[in-house]
Amino acid sequence: MASEAVRDQNNRNEGENGDRGFCGKLMNKVVEFPRKLKKLGQDDPRRIVHSLKVGLAVLLVSLLYYFQPLYDELGATAMWAVLTVVVVFEFSVGATLGRGLNRILATFLAGALGFGVHHLANLSGQTAHPILIGVFVFLLAASVTFLRFFPRLKARYDYGLLIFILTFCMISVSGYRDEEILEMAHKRVSTILIGAFTAVFVCVFICPVWAGDDLHNSVANNIEKLGSFLEGFGDEYFKVAGNTESNKALLQGYSSVLNSKQSEESQANFARWEPRHGKFRYRHPWKHYLKIGTITRQCAYRIDTLNGYLNSEIQTPLNIQSNKVQELCMKMSSESGKALKELAWALKTMTKPCSAASCHITKSRAAANNLKSLLKTSAALLGSEGIHLLDIVPAVTVASLLSDVVSYAEQIEKSIQELSSFSHVQFKSAEPKKALQPCNSSASSTNDNVPHHVITIHKLPSQKEIGSKQGAAN
Repeated sequence: MASEAVRDQNNRNEGENGDRGFCGKLMNKVVEFPRKLKKLGQDDPRRIVHSLKVGLAVLLVSLLYYFQPLYDELGATAMWAVLTVVVVFEFSVGATLGRGLNRILATFLAGALGFGVHHLANLSGQTAHPILIGVFVFLLAASVTFLRFFPRLKARYDYGLLIFILTFCMISVSGYRDEEILEMAHKRVSTILIGAFTAVFVCVFICPVWAGDDLHNSVANNIEKLGSFLEGFGDEYFKVAGNTESNKALLQGYSSVLNSKQSEESQANFARWEPRHGKFRYRHPWKHYLKIGTITRQCAYRIDTLNGYLNSEIQTPLNIQSNKVQELCMKMSSESGKALKELAWALKTMTKPCSAASCHITKSRAAANNLKSLLKTSAALLGSEGIHLLDIVPAVTVASLLSDVVSYAEQIEKSIQELSSFSHVQFKSAEPKKALQPCNSSASSTNDNVPHHVITIHKLPSQKEIGSKQGAAN
């Protein structure tokens, strides 16, 4: 009996503790929710503005219900205007224009085709009417659904194809029971047009968010993040004195570049719908940004591997990290980082890359070539110094990865040069002081290991001087 009483008391205590734990977790979530909302708005204040714009657009189309003359004209189909605003209004102008134009064109085409099918079915007689409509619904739905699998159509017109199927089926099928199909199609198309134009008007003319600007800044910021990592990598890897925690925090900024492919592709797709705005003309080469982004991600993959060596348990012996190898690796890393930052600044400000970026890349390439030559000449001396071949694998791998990073920096520079050379792209010329910056140290870095000999050439004596000397001697 005593044991049962103790067991019951323990069960009650566990139940009370469980209730307290659940209530505590619930209260914590309730308290954290406002903080998360505040952080969400602080991260990007445009989200708050976008929410207010959607509310305004829905309020405007809701007036079709509140004003009696408009409601008498449109009736219950006015709800399609509200539905159109909700599904069409997106965060950026390009996304809203794309969905709006897709919905308008698909509604027009499907409405016209549905009315034609209904008229053709009426001519076939009462018996063949439902059969003919069913055949057309099956064929159109199956064929348009198959077209959605094409990558190019899916990227730009997937929403329009979906609305085409929906509108065609609603008009053609509902027309079998409703004789006033033309009036129904007219009201539905009118309300969809009102909703789409309202959404586009509010999105474009009230604090617009351009997908092209976001793509442009995103690609430039990704290049800058890689440059920040490379500038601090050498100090961190070789444990140079003066390295702080803030530098270590900067080394993790590159990680967002690794997963940027999907967002860049969607932004490029939305940007193609946008009209001319700001510094971007019509038919701006948005696809070229995807090329730059691809090269940047490939460089980020190498940098991600380099980051693994910072916290690796396998360390290179100190006698292998000679002053010359350390100097060349740090030069490759720092100069590549400076070059990427120069290129990011040039892209962000739409300025043609100046000679400073080329100068930094030249220095990093020269350091890479010198390191390659040094490793080749030093390979034969490893055995005599008692160093095992496996001990130098981390050092050689880091040097190889840094050499790949230099190559990708060169490709990024070339891609930005190509972007600035397009005729319909407005890239400014570099500032004179920055464009004419000398690159004196590049030549010295390539000749650090080359012995120098001074040769003095004296002026040869003339024939008159030779004759006078011979006469004096006689």
